[in-house]
Amino acid sequence: MNAVLEAVLVDLGAEGDGLAALVAPLDEAGWRTATPAEGWDIATTIAHLAWTDEAAIVAGTDKEAWDAGVLRAMADPLGFVDAEAFAAAEKPGAEIFAWWQVGRPALVTMLRDYPEGQKLPWYGPPMSPASMATARFMETWAHSLDVHDALGIAYEPTDRIRHVAHLGVRTRNFSFGVHELPPPAEEFRIDLVAPSGEVWSYGPEDAGQTLTGSAYDFCLLVTQRRHRDDLDLVATGADVDRWLDIAQAFAGPSGKGREASA
Repeated sequence: MNAVLEAVLVDLGAEGDGLAALVAPLDEAGWRTATPAEGWDIATTIAHLAWTDEAAIVAGTDKEAWDAGVLRAMADPLGFVDAEAFAAAEKPGAEIFAWWQVGRPALVTMLRDYPEGQKLPWYGPPMSPASMATARFMETWAHSLDVHDALGIAYEPTDRIRHVAHLGVRTRNFSFGVHELPPPAEEFRIDLVAPSGEVWSYGPEDAGQTLTGSAYDFCLLVTQRRHRDDLDLVATGADVDRWLDIAQAFAGPSGKGREASA
């Protein structure tokens, strides 16, 4: 058994369960509640999660169907993800919810059973099962925040967000590349305080540029759920400061992010 994969899958299940508990009681009007993501309501959000889980399952189980999906994506590389979400969101909320609930355990089974040492094809670089699980956790967590915000319910962070923080650190150079900027030549020292009070550290202790602050706020930043001006993050060094303006832990276009609070 892959211990790293199993740990992520357990946390993915817990995060999904929390989101499911929020949306299961909604009536159809509730499903159409707007989220902070422009143009997306709760139905669109859950439809997107269900569609992406299903796409990952297909990637790991059905090469012919996967190849056909890639061809569709190539026809509209910047818009196909949103198009799939909006199309699926036309279904009744209860149907979207049932679709998502079927896909969640199926995804876990596929990732657990995927051949050791092999990577799944994906829309970007191929991904190991652990990396795919981490990406699904990140998306589930970020979209759960959107639903919490839409319903006016406070989100209670846990140390499960470590997966998002780790992904945010690993995607530093990717964030610069998305903006056609050269990645910094040196590593940063990053010290983040977890919800439990534990400190998560990355990079050499003697690095010349540093980032310190709340791990939860860092995760909000790299998923573009809050503006950096509203977050408890301290950058020391020009490259770190620039990174906080462009950081993203997700693939695809960077988007415009969220506005700072008044």
